[in-house]
Amino acid sequence: MSSYTAAATVAVLAAILADLIVLRTALVRSRVWWTAYAIIVVFQLITNGWLTGRGIVRYSDDAILGSGRIVFAGDGRLAYAPVEDLAFGFALVLLSCAAWVWIGARIRSTH
Repeated sequence: MSSYTAAATVAVLAAILADLIVLRTALVRSRVWWTAYAIIVVFQLITNGWLTGRGIVRYSDDAILGSGRIVFAGDGRLAYAPVEDLAFGFALVLLSCAAWVWIGARIRSTH
């Protein structure tokens, strides 16, 4: 497993554990979360695709799944971006939303 792939895997697992066990927000069990994430991932694909498809952001062949060949889909890429970018994006959005919900619940419980 490449370094970027391993880091992305750890990020996803850490975000899910934070959501379910640490913060106990359980967003990944919510239809609302998955609906919101579906909207977000479309824009992530557009942004990542534009940056990687134009060669603005490049990845080492050894760091990602697939090769360094820039294709729209396949060879470890989706919309030109490495699939690891989707994993990192998922982890970032999940952790941010879980923290937001957790903090909001704490604020509401003190008022």
